[in-house]
Amino acid sequence: MFCDAVIRDASKPGRRELDSAIASSPLMAHSFDRRSLLGELKAKGIRLTSQRRAVVEVIQEANEHLDASALLERARAKGVNVDRATVYRTVELLKRHRLIDELDLMHLQGEKHYYEARTRGDHVHLACLNCGRILECATPLLDWLKLELATRTGFELRVTRLEVGGYCAQCRAAHSRRAETAEAIASA
Repeated sequence: MFCDAVIRDASKPGRRELDSAIASSPLMAHSFDRRSLLGELKAKGIRLTSQRRAVVEVIQEANEHLDASALLERARAKGVNVDRATVYRTVELLKRHRLIDELDLMHLQGEKHYYEARTRGDHVHLACLNCGRILECATPLLDWLKLELATRTGFELRVTRLEVGGYCAQCRAAHSRRAETAEAIASA
């Protein structure tokens, strides 16, 4: 409820900044600056076995969100003998050191969890409820929202993960075409 009031009330401090952010930088897909997992682990003095290194490299190199099974498969494809327990232990290590994010991506694939190297800036995951496509978007509106939440609640924000479910442009267009075809058939 308070969010609706904040958005509608243009007299609140910060509204000018929000309007400026909306006008100057639309929501857009972004190439994110991902952290160097191997470099950060080495800097922390964490031992990297060949198996652990393979799992870390898979996460670092991934251009999509991977679950534990995909991590295992890709690590093995590197020619390293990795078992499932090593994947889970490595994921837990990376999470504990805040180097990766664990996402459920709207549970589109059941209870699976997905992993990605943490980025230097926060972003939003848009999940299509029809086809499962995941878009990652950066927007200054997220920074504004975080500031607004911290200011209003006094809460010190440390981690931001935002997943939004809806329908992608392609699925919406396909649905619209099907509806038009059905309407044309019905009126014929």
